[in-house]
Amino acid sequence: MPSERRVVHVIDDDEALRDSLTFLLRTAHIEAQTHNSAAAFLETLPQPNLSCVITDVRMPGLSGIDLLKRLKELKIDVPVIVITGHADISLAVEAMKIGAIDFLEKPFEDDVLLAIVQSALRQWEGEARRHTERAVIERRLAALSNRERDVLNGLVAGRANKQIAFDLGISPRTVEIYRANLMDKMEARSLSELVRMALIVDIIERE
Repeated sequence: MPSERRVVHVIDDDEALRDSLTFLLRTAHIEAQTHNSAAAFLETLPQPNLSCVITDVRMPGLSGIDLLKRLKELKIDVPVIVITGHADISLAVEAMKIGAIDFLEKPFEDDVLLAIVQSALRQWEGEARRHTERAVIERRLAALSNRERDVLNGLVAGRANKQIAFDLGISPRTVEIYRANLMDKMEARSLSELVRMALIVDIIERE
C-alpha cells in the first residue's frame, strides 16, 4: 500500500452537500477535503495525496466535464466520481467517456457512495504501487552501462547468450559477465523477473 495517506476531494458549489459528504466520508475513516468550485480545486494542484475526486457535474464556472478535461490535459490520473441530477444522465455518460470511473444520481444512498469511493481508492492504491515500481525499475535501468543494456535487450528479446554474443561481436563468456552484472544491478533473481520488469517499463511490448 502506498505510504501517502488517502484523501478524497469533494467539489461542489452546494455547501450543505459538501458538508454532508465530508461527514459521511469521515465516519468511514476516509479523509476529505472540500472545494466550492472546480477552479478552486485546480488551484491546489499538484496534490501529493490526491487519491479520489467527487464532483458535481453542474457547477457555476467550470463544470464537472470541464474539470475532467483539464485533469486529462494536466495528465493527472486520479479516479473521478461524478454526481448528477436525474436530468443530467447524458452529461454523466459524457463524463465517463472522458475518464470518470462512475457517477451517482441524486439522491443517492450513503452505502452506495461509500462502496464506489472504496473501489476508487483501491484503484488509486493499485496505480500508486505501479508508479512506484516503475520508478524503481527506471532508476535501476539508468545504472546500467551501454553494453549491459545491449545484453538486457537481447535477453528480453528471447535470445540465447551465444546469439547475443554473435550480435554484439563479443565472446559468450563476456556476455555471461554482463548478464550477471545487469541481473545484480536490476535486482532480478531470475530471467522471468527481468522480463516482467521490462514489460513494466515498456522495453518490450505485450502481445
